[in-house]
Amino acid sequence: MKHSSDARLTFGANVVADGVEFRVWAPASEQVDVVLYGPDAERVEPLAAEGEGWWSALVPGAGAGTRYKFRLEEGDAFPDPASRSQPDGVHEASEVVDPSGFAWTDDDWRGVPYENLVIYELHVGTATPEGTFDALIDRLDDIASLGATAVEPLPIAEFPGHRNWGYDGVFLYAPESSYGGADAFRRFVDAAHARGLAVILDVVYNHLGPEGNYLHAVTGGRYFTDRHCTPWGDAIDYGARPVREFAIQNALHWAREYHVDGLRMDATHAILDDSPTHVIAEMVQRVHASLPEGRHFVFMAEDERNENRLVSPPPAGWGINGVWADDFHHQVRRHTAGDHEAYFSDYTGTAQDIVRTLQRGWFYEGQRSENHGAPRGTPAEGMPPSAFVHCIQNHDQVGNRALGDRVTETVSLPVYRALSALLLLSPYTPLLWMGQEWAATTPFQYFTDHPEELGKLVTEGRRKEFGKFSAFADPAVRERIPDPQAPSTFANSRLRWDEADDMPHAGIRALYRELIVLRRTHPALRRRDRGGMDVHALGERTIALRRTAEDGAALLLVASFDEGGMSVDLSAAAATRAPDGAAWGLLLSTEEGRFGADAEGEIARLAPDGRLVMAGAGAVVLVAEGKGGE
Repeated sequence: MKHSSDARLTFGANVVADGVEFRVWAPASEQVDVVLYGPDAERVEPLAAEGEGWWSALVPGAGAGTRYKFRLEEGDAFPDPASRSQPDGVHEASEVVDPSGFAWTDDDWRGVPYENLVIYELHVGTATPEGTFDALIDRLDDIASLGATAVEPLPIAEFPGHRNWGYDGVFLYAPESSYGGADAFRRFVDAAHARGLAVILDVVYNHLGPEGNYLHAVTGGRYFTDRHCTPWGDAIDYGARPVREFAIQNALHWAREYHVDGLRMDATHAILDDSPTHVIAEMVQRVHASLPEGRHFVFMAEDERNENRLVSPPPAGWGINGVWADDFHHQVRRHTAGDHEAYFSDYTGTAQDIVRTLQRGWFYEGQRSENHGAPRGTPAEGMPPSAFVHCIQNHDQVGNRALGDRVTETVSLPVYRALSALLLLSPYTPLLWMGQEWAATTPFQYFTDHPEELGKLVTEGRRKEFGKFSAFADPAVRERIPDPQAPSTFANSRLRWDEADDMPHAGIRALYRELIVLRRTHPALRRRDRGGMDVHALGERTIALRRTAEDGAALLLVASFDEGGMSVDLSAAAATRAPDGAAWGLLLSTEEGRFGADAEGEIARLAPDGRLVMAGAGAVVLVAEGKGGE
């Protein structure tokens, strides 16, 4: 399918037949020039005032590869806030990029339907030893063979230094230079599409990073407003049309110039907009309108409010596809790992509350949150299960822990395998964090590469933040929290793909592959509406998830987190009883030897009297066999 890769931004540097058109919004300036940097000399070209703060000029002789900055009032010169490339970092000259020069091979690509997503979240810099887009291409076959249908890189907008999660990005249009830059990201997207993988890009529209952000200087502060305040300071002023366009055209830019298949928007609860139409709602409409018919493009939000209007169609809502629904993670983490401080204090982790969360999609639907000190959430009624993005790990829930430790550092592998089955066999959209599929042992720690003074403040703030947790109340203990600025913190976070080939890791990866195949192929699991799902607690440590296809084909997952084992009469309740005329047959147990478990004894069995007996924690998948289960 052809994409409109030649569609131009209305600002920045755009290559045309007779040169480069430069355009910038500098509403507080009386004179603006573009400074071109050649190998031997600088060239200064004046920009003409268009009105309403816009300045522009066509510069003959400039082209792809030209380095430039904008100079204000014959004073300081700054990189272009809409730069497509910052090859030498955030403080240096911008580079003109011609997006039409890349030879795409994905003309027939239409994307992945939202309801078919199995998302693989990753960090480009630590997913491979090289930390580049090109190196990551070599891992796409592993991700595709797992059964994932989309990769979701953490933000790739140019950030300060060479080590960063990506949420300190300051050039929203420029793929990170240390990852390989613009064409390397195009190669990555093209290669993903060749393997049937969508690319969903994590983007940040609620703030900009603290180092190298020149939007304040170039716009004279007009990009921000003191009408609202965010955790990062004054809010971005989405009531101003040029500011609004900067975000909307950024989304269009990723869709058209890079062929990405969707956006995951960071902390949308902090995108504050008083306009009649929220900036995200307008963005969604304009991106969809810009793409060819039949092209799948998804929008997802990280939003702590549990707001159903985000997925409601306009004009009442934003019209996005899905929302990160972390209540599921918090409930099962509380249940299995015992976390109970900070936001975990809002969750009991009981089997009954896990069931409610699975029944609804999220737990908070207007109840009072003690952590927020106010009611939280709206009813999930009417929202399709696919609108809720569930996980048992993600970059936040690993990396925002003091030591960046994964859940497998706290819970046993049988419990972990049971959690994995519950995640992948529910009708909700599953998100996996890189390495999760083999229970990676590497942490994902918080790392930055700021200048020394700012870096010192970041390190001190990071350690102070954990003082509210009982485990880190002692200042001496907090000193052991990894220094975000230390290169070793970044190095410790690199995945070790080689460990995935050894047991028990290889077995866990085999389990993930089998569960995802089952999710994709079994009629009961292919049904994604609420009508085909029933969830019940079987005691205090066991969850039963029943899925039923339109034709009556049934599947029952029993996930037990009881290390001591359990026994339950499946025929005693309608929720677990086999369909009339059928009997349950054991399809798989997560505690089989092929899944990396200790296979010396029988872990799970169906007794002749209809009882399911499990010798320890784990999960079993039962399918209805016989006439009633057809």
